[in-house]
Amino acid sequence: MSPSSTASSPTAPGSSLTAARRRGELTRTVGGPTVDVLVVGLGATGAGAALDAAARGLTVVAVDAHDLAFGTSRWSSKLIHGGLRYLASAQLDVAHESARERGILMERSAPHLVRAQPFVLPLTPLVSRGQAALAWAGFRAGDTLRLAARTGRATLPAPRRLSAAETRRLAPALRGAGLRGGLLSWDGRVTDDARLVAAIARTAAAHGARILTRVRALELTRSGARVRDELTGEEGEIKARAVINASGVWAGGLVDGVRIRPSRGTHLVLRSQHLGTLPAGLHIPIPGETNRFVLVLPQGDGRTYVGLTDEPVDDDIPDTPEAPETDIGFLLDVLGSALDVPVHRHDVVGAFAGLRPLLDTAPAAGSGAAARTADISRRHAVLTSPDGVVTVVGGKLTTYRRMAEDAVDAAVATHRLSARPSPTASLPLIGAAPPSVLTALPAPRRLIHRYGTEAPAVHALSTQDPRLAEPVLAGHPVTRAELLWAVRHEGALDTADLLDRRTRIGLVPDDRATALDIAQELLAEGGATG
Repeated sequence: MSPSSTASSPTAPGSSLTAARRRGELTRTVGGPTVDVLVVGLGATGAGAALDAAARGLTVVAVDAHDLAFGTSRWSSKLIHGGLRYLASAQLDVAHESARERGILMERSAPHLVRAQPFVLPLTPLVSRGQAALAWAGFRAGDTLRLAARTGRATLPAPRRLSAAETRRLAPALRGAGLRGGLLSWDGRVTDDARLVAAIARTAAAHGARILTRVRALELTRSGARVRDELTGEEGEIKARAVINASGVWAGGLVDGVRIRPSRGTHLVLRSQHLGTLPAGLHIPIPGETNRFVLVLPQGDGRTYVGLTDEPVDDDIPDTPEAPETDIGFLLDVLGSALDVPVHRHDVVGAFAGLRPLLDTAPAAGSGAAARTADISRRHAVLTSPDGVVTVVGGKLTTYRRMAEDAVDAAVATHRLSARPSPTASLPLIGAAPPSVLTALPAPRRLIHRYGTEAPAVHALSTQDPRLAEPVLAGHPVTRAELLWAVRHEGALDTADLLDRRTRIGLVPDDRATALDIAQELLAEGGATG
């Protein structure tokens, strides 16, 4: 398959993930012939490694104990950062890498999912003129990064200063007293991080990778892994010439010597009507901090996210992290420092927390000073164990493609696999097409921003059956057709897959409960029996 063929038809051949396909491929894989690469973990990096390896001509199996984007990859701030924060710590190589990867996502691999997002930094009385000057210099430096990464001005507009009146028009919820203007900047924003992972995984499948969810790796070895089908309990072995451990915060449990130091980021979910119209997102400075902000990001689905915190986690790692009340209170306090509209605890209709899989580079006990969090949070690492298992950790959503490429490079070199160079920097994901093509598609704009070139096919389901055009719940735009599409093409096997990852209905517990029966009905209609 040529790199461009994934974007040339509404549904690319071989890209549909279904329960029946999973059963067949699992049967052929466990106890079957040796494959070139086994990837463990199907977050952004693991799915990216599966795509990278398959696109090089290698035979690939990728497994996850749960679902696509079950871990950190669905709990991000939904931003595709250009590396501005890394300039402040003089990490120029990391900053340039982030800006380059942002440009690849926005202009080549996923322009349907990743677009420019405007942000307003309000110059409130809590922001000194010195802080404002520093922030403006940072935004200008970020624009220089855009230029160095060769991302077009049409993709990311230039930053500019705003008057107080302009600032209030873009952010009416701001407190007007003492507001002396604002700074407008732009960054990348993904429609939905879990949908990005699904697109990566389906593109890998279109290139021949076997994508197997609900398959837990129990033990990794030089020659493969012992696995368990979490739906049946059956165990067996997958034989592989190379193994890539991309299991995120759980990576240290599979490979000795890999120490993970998780950091928790918490977001609030508010009803957008509470804050009113927000044409732009907000950077709200944290009082007493020089270069830290709380983000306010309207989602276009009647909800607004507010985040994020950055707290170390020393306890056991749960499957689904919870947002502690201390984080929620902190975010509400920061909102209260800048908004005219009061936001109380009962206005928070949902909250989510994600754990960043940071590599712990601190010396062992008694061997010297611990590494700074700033040092370990800005780089990804590819580690090869004595028995040849390649582990990739750290990094962030923006740089998943480069992380995946580096991991496959290490696997190819370590195990002397015959493979082509990585083509993923120019390979479009499922649904991708130039903006001129996307805007001409005969489908609602909201669907185009979620499905790209597949949007007309999703829309056709609802025109053929008016029942499928109905929203899953009142006040939320997701339709029954989108749930059915997720079962038939996106590998959804249960209601959690549908409500918590293929859509984000489940971020609000009350909405999730309301939608549960419809999700169950459409699972049965789509034939999803794992």
